[in-house]
Amino acid sequence: MNFQENETIGAIREMVRDFAAREMAPHIMDWDERQHFPRALFGKMGELGLMGMLVPDSYGGTGLGYFEYAAAIEELAAVCGSIGLSMAAHNSLCTNHILSFGSEDQKQRYLPKLASGEHIGAWGLTEAGTGSDAMRMQCTATRDGEDWVINGTKNWITHGISGDVVVVLVRTGELLDSRGISAFIVERGTPGFKGGKKENKLGMRSSETAELIFEDCRIPAGQMLGEEGEGFIQAMKILDGGRISIAALALGIGRGAYDAARRYAGEREQFGRPIAQFQGIGFKLADMAVGLEASRGLIDKACHAKMTGGDVTRYGAMAKYMASEECVRISTDAVQVFGGYGYTKDFPVEKFYRDSKLCTIGEGTSEIQKLVISRGLLANGAG
Repeated sequence: MNFQENETIGAIREMVRDFAAREMAPHIMDWDERQHFPRALFGKMGELGLMGMLVPDSYGGTGLGYFEYAAAIEELAAVCGSIGLSMAAHNSLCTNHILSFGSEDQKQRYLPKLASGEHIGAWGLTEAGTGSDAMRMQCTATRDGEDWVINGTKNWITHGISGDVVVVLVRTGELLDSRGISAFIVERGTPGFKGGKKENKLGMRSSETAELIFEDCRIPAGQMLGEEGEGFIQAMKILDGGRISIAALALGIGRGAYDAARRYAGEREQFGRPIAQFQGIGFKLADMAVGLEASRGLIDKACHAKMTGGDVTRYGAMAKYMASEECVRISTDAVQVFGGYGYTKDFPVEKFYRDSKLCTIGEGTSEIQKLVISRGLLANGAG
């Protein structure tokens, strides 16, 4: 497999870097301190085609693939993980779920506005008592004539308050039945549906995370995605691609931390020479560089699997596990390279450090990734 980047990917990287330097870099610490979700920024990203990268042009998207998509997330995250996270959740979860499993009418109604950034997408699976154990969800939908009535709460939802369109997974059958979960599209403003508590987070603070609350929320049967009982299977397929997104996010955060540490180590002097010349620092930089390259290789393999119908479950899990764990290690070492300055908000590495941890948790913890990988190895052999 040849993963040499083509001209299109190079052009996307340059475009996103310019955008991030101009529209994001001057504001990221202010947004972080205030936990401000910069809604208008995503309209500008939509104008660049970043909000519908995987959506065909017939629905208003840019019709690109996962290599281009991962490159864009990486470049955003190298400046601000929060913006990369929100872009990833919008594209790979909400928008991609409608693209992958929606009817033609649903695609025509929702994808153009999502792809343009006019609408922000959210995706609701997790609940307060059901993170990895999704089949125990308590949020339910019951049939009432030609409608479904949803009751319950979802937690840790990106764009839980600001999202205009939400794909929500709810139980329509028996507890613990993988065929007892269905997916629905719910629009903001639907009676009985509202955003709830906004989480006060360690990192990713300008990516909004909040509850979804449903109280006798009545929606037409035509808002179901696919058939009744298909929701859990759909969600697992969406998460396969979502893990590539988080891996690319982690790679970007780690690269941002590494770049900052390398520049600082070349400028900061102790004992009459740059600290990069001391073995203790040089070895840290070497380990960072190796971790980034190893992560990039697995992400490329996962993207290739996604685009060619390969084992994206295995390679997506491997990429997310490797990249997210390396991201935490690299950002931790970057703070160490900066010493006391790294512990202050005057330098960027403390934010990379805070943002990094979410990558080992969101869209499946590192422990879940190892479970997915090990089960795949046992089922299919170690090749």
